[in-house]
Amino acid sequence: MSDFVMDKDGQFGDMIVQGLPERFTIPSDFNTIYKEWGDRILYIDSSVVPGAFQMNTSWYINAPDFNPLPYHDEHSHDFDELVGFLGSNPEDKEDLGGIIEIGINGELHRLTKSSIIFMPAGMKHLPLRIVELHRPILHFSVSMNPTYYCKRTADGEKKD
Repeated sequence: MSDFVMDKDGQFGDMIVQGLPERFTIPSDFNTIYKEWGDRILYIDSSVVPGAFQMNTSWYINAPDFNPLPYHDEHSHDFDELVGFLGSNPEDKEDLGGIIEIGINGELHRLTKSSIIFMPAGMKHLPLRIVELHRPILHFSVSMNPTYYCKRTADGEKKD
């Protein structure tokens, strides 16, 4: 098979997401704050590619002075979620390159190794802190749902 299609061309190119889609919307105040510690890479959900579940990817590039991270307060979902933190040291794939603190059902965990966390539907999680950052950390979350939303633990309010 020698025929190929470049990037998003071809019959199935609309299934490929490259860069942040125009339909990707987040509150403008959050986007401004987020840039102080992260750089979003890619995002997909059913509004970007019909039928897709939600996934977000970002580089954590700075440990901010404020912690926990805004908008990262304790919450839960009606769907399963994977949350990951991957180090960028090619010599040691387990080295996270910093310390991430994350709450899982009220228990605080300090991560120093590349990690993927399974959050079953209904499990409370976060807050999230970047305690130390020595190298960029690749962060991702995968929600087994067509769109992302959460129920804040503090007031039960549903938020996108």
